[in-house]
Amino acid sequence: MKIYSVTDINNYIKVLLMKDNVLSCVKVSGEVSNCKYHSSGHIYFTLKDQGGILTCVMFASKRIRGLKFTLQEGMSVVVTGQVSIYERDGKYQLYADSIEQQGLGELFEKYEKLKEKLDKEGLFDEAHKKPIPEYIRTLGVITSQTGAAVRDIINVAHRRNPYVRIVIYPAQVQGAGAAATLVAGIHAMERIAPDVIIIGRGGGSFEDLFEFNDEALARAIYDCPIPVISAVGHEVDFSICDYVSDLRAPTPSAGAELAVYDFSGLEASLVDYHSSLLRAMTDRIERYRSRSAQLVLGLQKNSPRSILNERRFLAGALEDALKRAIRDQLNESRHRLSLCSASLDALSPLKSLSRGFSYTVDEKGTNVRSISDVRTGDRLSIYVSDGIIGADIKEIEAADHNSKRS
Repeated sequence: MKIYSVTDINNYIKVLLMKDNVLSCVKVSGEVSNCKYHSSGHIYFTLKDQGGILTCVMFASKRIRGLKFTLQEGMSVVVTGQVSIYERDGKYQLYADSIEQQGLGELFEKYEKLKEKLDKEGLFDEAHKKPIPEYIRTLGVITSQTGAAVRDIINVAHRRNPYVRIVIYPAQVQGAGAAATLVAGIHAMERIAPDVIIIGRGGGSFEDLFEFNDEALARAIYDCPIPVISAVGHEVDFSICDYVSDLRAPTPSAGAELAVYDFSGLEASLVDYHSSLLRAMTDRIERYRSRSAQLVLGLQKNSPRSILNERRFLAGALEDALKRAIRDQLNESRHRLSLCSASLDALSPLKSLSRGFSYTVDEKGTNVRSISDVRTGDRLSIYVSDGIIGADIKEIEAADHNSKRS
């Protein structure tokens, strides 16, 4: 028997599929799921119905004529193309030539109706959302115990804060009945009372995540007194849980980032706060010390003793100034008196007497200056340099010596 390689078998099956009249040009209806637009322009998606799924691809060259709308999750479409095998992986898939839209799929329609209903009831209102605590001690996690999401949450949470306590409620996150276990997890967390709850799972197709669009689960999250972070799927995935929860995280890892504070960052902040507080206290103490010193100086300056000493000093200065002023005034007066004395001395009759002149007064002491001031028989006193001569007037003669009075 001939031995074939894997590539030979895949190529042989491909030829068989290409020769098949049905599979070489077939129309397949189904609901779009797991739709991804690649950077190359190709579209990768899955068609599904209640019985199974079919992997599909539409190359960028076919999109120009074969697709007149934007392909989205939940759409019910009819894909025309051929079924062939991808040799490298050995998997068959539908290569789409054209895609026609039939309307929204049953699951997506159900999702939209529930979303609209809960929105009208106010379950998505921002006013009802509870703030996420900045610092937590206990984190509640509702997810699969075996999935990658729980490992991501634990790793991120312990990396950010090795002291945080994590309580995990193992729930079913996919398939029929998963929503009921998620609701049970919410009620269990209410009894445990962690600081915040993360509910979610890793990425998946629209139908994989559909249990997170359950009405009972949405109402349980809305009524939960503990803040809930929804971390369902990837960043592009949105579920009813995302809208009704207190905070949406794009991924489970991001949910842990949002829920658990960075302990090392907190320690560094506390060190900075301590340094800032110490500097502030030191500066304030120095200001108060400076102010106290100024107040002490002010009190000393305004104390009775200081005022008395200042007044004493001022009084002494005034006394010295007054003495100087009196002394200066006395010296000036003495000088003026000396000048006046010299002037008087120069005009003094005694000076004239000493030069041989005399001074005559009548009995009343009046200076006799003219012969009209006296009469014969009057008594006169004649002052000379060495005494007084008394004389009686016998005769009065005018200066021209021509007339005489008796």
